[in-house]
Amino acid sequence: MIPSSLRRRAAGGLAVALAVAMVAGCGSSSDSASSTTPPTTAPPTTSAPTTSAATGASDMTSASSASEMTSASEATSAAPDDLSGTLTVYAAASLKKTFDQLRTDFMAAHPDVEFAEITYDGSSTLATQLINGAQADVFASADLNNMKKVTDESLIVGDPVNFATNTLQIAVAPGNPKGITDLASLAAADLKVVLCAPEVPCGNAAQKALDAAGVSVTAVSEEQNVTAVLTKVETGDADAGLVYKTDVAGSDGGVDGVDFPEAADAVNEYPIGVLTAAEDAGNTAAASAFVSMVTGAEGQQVLADAGFGAP
Repeated sequence: MIPSSLRRRAAGGLAVALAVAMVAGCGSSSDSASSTTPPTTAPPTTSAPTTSAATGASDMTSASSASEMTSASEATSAAPDDLSGTLTVYAAASLKKTFDQLRTDFMAAHPDVEFAEITYDGSSTLATQLINGAQADVFASADLNNMKKVTDESLIVGDPVNFATNTLQIAVAPGNPKGITDLASLAAADLKVVLCAPEVPCGNAAQKALDAAGVSVTAVSEEQNVTAVLTKVETGDADAGLVYKTDVAGSDGGVDGVDFPEAADAVNEYPIGVLTAAEDAGNTAAASAFVSMVTGAEGQQVLADAGFGAP
């Protein structure tokens, strides 16, 4: 007869064995199901995130590659600036504000060009200096006559180009304390009037206007450029002076301007050209580029904003 204690141990061992067998059987069944079930029977929610993540990563890689290719393409297609050398410009005094701005813009666009400070003076003075051997690459005159002097000496490459026009105004002290209304007012004996010298474009234009009005004026001084005339009125050394309307506009309130109808009889045309000295110095490309800026859309807008008329 088997003792009860032994029967209890045998029963316990049998139970443990059965439990282990059941667990092993379940695991084997699960492995078998996984190995025999086709991938297509897997729930969509299991495969969808994996597919989406892969596609997203692929799209990001493609976008990054496309961006890099575009940047590389843009860098390749961007033409390098090949202008260099030193650029020297002679220009009429009335062009100072506009040409200073264009010089700054030009240097920003062509950093390898050494653009010297522009020489401003009366066109007749500049023309004389060029004819006497002064070296410059570009000449911009305030009239056709002084440009012709330079072209007659074969100092201009090709033909000059007209790029602006300008007309005269009477410059007076702010508020016009002398009550000047027209050219006839300038004939008053107690009025101090200053003009440009006859050979200077503004002086030649002033004489044309005075002749058209039938007025004779005795000037207290005749200056070699329009800036000097403007300065004398600004400082009170003169009561009035004939200057370009652009000079009045550019004085920032230093003077007022009085219009007169005879100004239409003395419109100045401004030509510009590349000098042969630019060819000798190898600066023709830079000089031509500056002339193109002045005569092109950018230059014309700057000139129009300053009050110059179209050529």
